[in-house]
Order: sequence, then C-alpha cells, then structure tokens
Amino acid sequence: MGYVYILQNEKGNYYIGSTTDVDRRFKQHKEGHTPSTSRMKGLKLVFSQKFDTLERARYIEYRLKKLKRHDYIEKIVNDGFIKIK
Repeated sequence: MGYVYILQNEKGNYYIGSTTDVDRRFKQHKEGHTPSTSRMKGLKLVFSQKFDTLERARYIEYRLKKLKRHDYIEKIVNDGFIKIK
C-alpha cells in the first residue's frame, strides 16, 4: 500500500510526495530531514490519498509533479481526491 501526500507551507507553496507511512514521512519533513522541504516554514499536511501499491503512488506523484500547475494541486486539495489514471 502507498500514499500520495501534499504539504503546504505558510507562503502557500506545495510539495508532493509518496510514501508507505504518511505520519512518519511528515515527521521527517517537519524535522528537516528532507533537503527539498528543509527551508519551508510552517509545513502542514493538506492532503493524502491511499493507493493499492507504492509503485502506483509513485507513478501518480510523478504525473502530478510533471504538471507543475498550482491550480490543479489546489483543486485536488479542495476536492479531496486525485483524478489521474
């Protein structure tokens, strides 16, 4: 089982990731163990969605990151689900 999650900082910037344990991974982000989010202040977990496998979650993460569309990420957070095949 895998998860895609979205973090948001106090400036409104998003970070997209995937993991098998959202709580553990979020803690790592908050403690500065992840270089890409270590300078992001006020991180909060704004979204997570479960997938059957970690491979599927990583594929969805990859697709979302390639989009690079702030408005689409906001829609996912507001709607509460990812609609990518």
